[in-house]
Amino acid sequence: MNILVLGGCGIQGRAALFDLSRNLLVKRIVCADVQPDLIQNFDFLDATKIETVRIDATNHDSLVAVMRQNMDGVIDMLPAQFARDAALAAIDAGVSIVNTNYGYPLIDLHERAVDRNVAILPECGLDPGIDLVFYHYGADQFDEIHTLNSYCGGIPEKTACTNPINYKISWNWDMVLKTQKRDSVIVENGQDIRISAADQHENAFVHEIDFPGLGKLEAFPNGDAAHFLSLLGIKTVRQSGRYTLRWPGWCGFWATLKKLGFLDETPVPGLPCPVTPHEFLVQLMAPRLQYQPEEKDLAVMLNVLIGKKNGKMKKLTGIVRIERDLSTGLMGMALGVSYPACIAVEMIATGQIPDKGVLSPVTHIPPGPFFDQLRLRGIQMDMVSADQS
Repeated sequence: MNILVLGGCGIQGRAALFDLSRNLLVKRIVCADVQPDLIQNFDFLDATKIETVRIDATNHDSLVAVMRQNMDGVIDMLPAQFARDAALAAIDAGVSIVNTNYGYPLIDLHERAVDRNVAILPECGLDPGIDLVFYHYGADQFDEIHTLNSYCGGIPEKTACTNPINYKISWNWDMVLKTQKRDSVIVENGQDIRISAADQHENAFVHEIDFPGLGKLEAFPNGDAAHFLSLLGIKTVRQSGRYTLRWPGWCGFWATLKKLGFLDETPVPGLPCPVTPHEFLVQLMAPRLQYQPEEKDLAVMLNVLIGKKNGKMKKLTGIVRIERDLSTGLMGMALGVSYPACIAVEMIATGQIPDKGVLSPVTHIPPGPFFDQLRLRGIQMDMVSADQS
C-alpha cells in the first residue's frame, strides 16, 4: 500500500508515520506538511519508506496533485478547518480518505464521493472514533439499549499535574480552546436537551465519575449524543451523553473565564494590533502547558451501555487508558488518535471496508478486527459486563 499522511509532522501525524512505517503492508508513505523538514527531528522513525513533500492545505490543486501520486489511501491529520478541503481534493483525485474530526461538515459530499468510487471516513480517532466502534459492538450485545454514555479526555498523569488547572497540551491547543465553545445535545428521559456553549461548564449535567485506577474525574457535556443514536437507529434509549473528562476544577476555571470574555472571537479594541481574547490565550498559555520529556499524558475513555438482553438487564462498560511512550516521546493522545485512522485506512485499502461515500465508524468499521488491530498496537479496550437489578 501507498499511504499519504496530510499534516504528517504534527503531534498526531508523526504518530501515524510511526505506525505506518512498521506496517509490512505499507510500502511507501508520503508525509505532506507545511514544514516537512521537521521530520528530521523524529529520530524514533524508520524513515526508509517515507518521502516528504511541502503542501499548502488551502491550495486545492496542490492537494489533488499529491493525492494522485499512486496513493491507496489518505490520512488527514490537518487541523479540523481543513477537513472539507481535504475531502473535496480526495474526491477529485479519486482516492479514499480518513480523518479524525467530526463529520458534520462532510455529510453533503456523500453522493459526490459515491460517484467517484471514494470512501470518506471521518470521526476515526480516539473520540470520536474508538468510542463509536464500541457503540457498533455494543449495539449487537443487547436487544434493547436504555443508556449510552461516552466519557473521554486527555489529562496529565498525577505527577505531571504541576500547574493550577492540572492540564497540559497533548494536541492542538487552539482546538482544545475551540472545543470549550461547542454546543451539546444530551438525551434525558428520552428527550433531546440542548446545552449552549455558554453553559457548557456550568449546567446540571456536569458531574464526576470514578475512573478505574485514577479516582474522581470531572465530566462535562461536549458532543451531540442524539446524532449518533440516529446513526445507530436505536429508539429505546432514554439517557445518553458525550462527555469530556478532566481533573476536577476544570469547569469552574473555564466557566469563570467565559463570563469574563476570555474565549471571545472579537478583537479587543484599543490594542496596537487586532487580537482576540481567544488568540491571546492560545499564545499566552501554550508555552506554560507543555509536558516535560519525562512526563506522561493519559488518554482515558469510558463507555457505558445499559439495556436488556434475553429479558434481563445488563451493563457493558468499555475502558481504555493510553499513556505516553517515553521511548519515542509520542503522546498517549496522539497514539489513541492516530492508530484508529491507520487501521481504518488499511481496512479501506484492503477491501475490509468496501462501501463508498461518507461513512461512519458507527456503522462501517467491523468492531472485532478493529479491536484486534488496536490490541496488536498495545491499546486494550477492557470490556466489563455485569447483570443489573
